[in-house]
Amino acid sequence: MTDKQPNNPLHGITLEQLLTQLVDHYGWESLGERININCFKSDPSIKSTLKFLRKTLWAREKVERLYITMQSTSVMPKEAASTDPWKKARSQLSD
Repeated sequence: MTDKQPNNPLHGITLEQLLTQLVDHYGWESLGERININCFKSDPSIKSTLKFLRKTLWAREKVERLYITMQSTSVMPKEAASTDPWKKARSQLSD
């Protein structure tokens, strides 16, 4: 068996890292609106939320799905954003 998991978008990411990135991106209030669980709404903290998510599979699955969605819809890297999307077409027209 190999340690590589090319089709697993969560491979190598801890639950704490995942949660921290979600909180940084959405904030606690928005997370509570997106996923209706009390640990996002009532006195939220990373520690208490991790404890809940480790015990509650359905909530963890919802959080993981939101993380995957966030990653797939995130903004392009600066290098890609700074490239001219019409550069190739312009060079073909000038030839």
